[in-house]
Amino acid sequence: MEQPARLVTVDISGQRYPIRTQLDSAYVADLAAYVEQKMGLAARESPAGDTLKIAVLAALNIADEYFRARDDSDAQKADLSARAGELERMLDLALGLPSPADVPLDLETPLARTAGSH
Repeated sequence: MEQPARLVTVDISGQRYPIRTQLDSAYVADLAAYVEQKMGLAARESPAGDTLKIAVLAALNIADEYFRARDDSDAQKADLSARAGELERMLDLALGLPSPADVPLDLETPLARTAGSH
């Protein structure tokens, strides 16, 4: 069951932001604290920057973290898939089963019949 949306107020860089959300308020507070931290780091890198510039720099840093995490996740999935394929091949060899590449395709035999065909 979906929770009803409620108003959660967070403080980022001295500004209060009311946020309508169905997320847990503690989670939203954690998100705001993370953004606050990133804004602080961006402000130290660009001390003369205005709030908008600092927010954009923080957003770019957060996007960079996200893209790197996504790429790492994709690489891990590809590695796991390759390892699973290799384990499957080794298991087939151990069991004396032919590998899919060694099984000839019989193009004369239909793979599936449609309804009503004989």
